[in-house]
Amino acid sequence: MAAPTVAEPTVTEAARVDASPPAARVMHGRATPYLFLLPYLLIFGVFGLLPIALGVWLSLHQWDFQLPNKPFVGLDNYADLFSADSLVYGDWWESVRATATFTVASVPLLVVLPLGMALLLNRSFPGRTFFRAIYFAPYVLGVAVIGLLWRFLLDANLGFVNHLLGLVGLPSDTPWVTATPWAWVSLVGVTVWWTCGFNAVIYLAGLQDIPAELYEAATMDGASTWDKFRNVTLPGLRPVLLFVVTTTILASANMFGQSYLITQGAPGNETRTVVSYIVERGLAQNDAGRAAAMSITLTLMLVVVSVANFRIFRYQED
Repeated sequence: MAAPTVAEPTVTEAARVDASPPAARVMHGRATPYLFLLPYLLIFGVFGLLPIALGVWLSLHQWDFQLPNKPFVGLDNYADLFSADSLVYGDWWESVRATATFTVASVPLLVVLPLGMALLLNRSFPGRTFFRAIYFAPYVLGVAVIGLLWRFLLDANLGFVNHLLGLVGLPSDTPWVTATPWAWVSLVGVTVWWTCGFNAVIYLAGLQDIPAELYEAATMDGASTWDKFRNVTLPGLRPVLLFVVTTTILASANMFGQSYLITQGAPGNETRTVVSYIVERGLAQNDAGRAAAMSITLTLMLVVVSVANFRIFRYQED
């Protein structure tokens, strides 16, 4: 049985295909990448750029949801954050100090401990996959679950943590969520337990990208374990370290759920972070103008910190 034949295009059909102007084909080729990017750009514009623009607009007005008039005040909302005579000055800088305290206490732990975990989990031993899953498991829980769970576990009177401490002869009335420094210990400890696994997975992916030949060459040169870590592992992890440090700083500076659910800002407002104060000012006190100004100011602070972080890592690389 003869195989079916495919009709060749005629000269007229081929000429019709090539009849489009060269300029049109070039423009179509240039527009193709942007057509693929268009869905993302639309989503980013609506849910990213538009809220930023609206936030800047709100920060330039005295914006109270309950009042019909929202007068333009220019930069007065920003000036109030730096004027000792304003109503928000004291609370604003108290929340900044609380955020800085939490960030300084949590970031080193969330950078160093996951690295140690990743180094251990990168070795070959029985049950390695199981332990990888166990360490990452808390991160899949939402902040509401984490906050309510540890709020009960750390309760000074009925909490399971104080009960266990009492069983081993330690003080069983520690005010974990109502007094400092224990409130900070609780917030930092819970956050490290909750998010440590995520950074460990990022480190683990970076470790697996380091060529094994580098370690073999270092071993042949007589390098010790510390020498391999300092001269092979750390340089190989520099891009990963930059990512982990930057994202951890940003996440810690935007901490809200743990403080809101576990300590509720106690004692007093000592553990009330910037984001908590922005929410309270904007929603509870209907002062969206100043709340937006606080948000923009916090963003600019974090931009400065991120740029400095990038410059530090670039300097070390050079």
